Amino acid sequence: MTGFIETEIDAGVATLRFNSPEDRNALSKLDQCIDIADALAAVNADRSVKVAILTGNGASFCAGGNIKDMKAKTGFMAGSPAEMAEGYRNGLHRIPLAFEALEVPIIAAVNGHAMGAGLDIACMCDMRIASEKAVFSEVFVRLGIISGIGGAWFLPRVLGPARAAELAFSGRILDANTARDWGLVSEVTAPEALLPRVEEIARDMARHSGVALRYYKRLLKMGAQQDLRGALDATAALQALAHTTPEHETAVDRMLDSMARKATLS
Repeated sequence: MTGFIETEIDAGVATLRFNSPEDRNALSKLDQCIDIADALAAVNADRSVKVAILTGNGASFCAGGNIKDMKAKTGFMAGSPAEMAEGYRNGLHRIPLAFEALEVPIIAAVNGHAMGAGLDIACMCDMRIASEKAVFSEVFVRLGIISGIGGAWFLPRVLGPARAAELAFSGRILDANTARDWGLVSEVTAPEALLPRVEEIARDMARHSGVALRYYKRLLKMGAQQDLRGALDATAALQALAHTTPEHETAVDRMLDSMARKATLS
């Protein structure tokens, strides 16, 4: 890894941070894409991790593609059209595929600019909480290009088709409160309260069975592309496995003990 992603794991919660604040965490190089994909794969492989948080160091979440690299046609934007397309496939596309493979819930703590690919990456997360200083834009049309990281796939799934079209076709910049009104983010906090709030949410989730969280996320993703019968078949298979886990046994015993204590006191 080159250091574009910092990872810290504590009490079942993995916190990943974009770490190029001098460039507003801009994303234009193959090694950055590899860092992100490798970090997500490492989180996936660590069975102690139950929930992940993604945020940015400095004043930005991720400012999208580096404009200077676009001008210079470097990184995965180098070469002929055929070479450039291959560069996207082998570089930038590692990121959405890594998010697709991620089994644990991940929350985007959007601390500042989430522009272009930065917005699209936020939409790859399961939830988004924003600082009052956060701004969002699918800025690509302002630059005469389109999203190269899958924004046309992710945006409608988060915002619905009409809002996604408005954001994609206009290049409009949304402030945090408008993003909340649109359903792009769940909550807006004061800047200093953002990480404590997201950590609170993550820790609350991490109290539960890591297996159940991973299974539920899998079913939510599968359900978006299945008919009801297929979804129920998958549910039956995963539920049967969940019933055999030590986490389930522990949770049931804890619940029965709590019910017994309440009955004694009543």
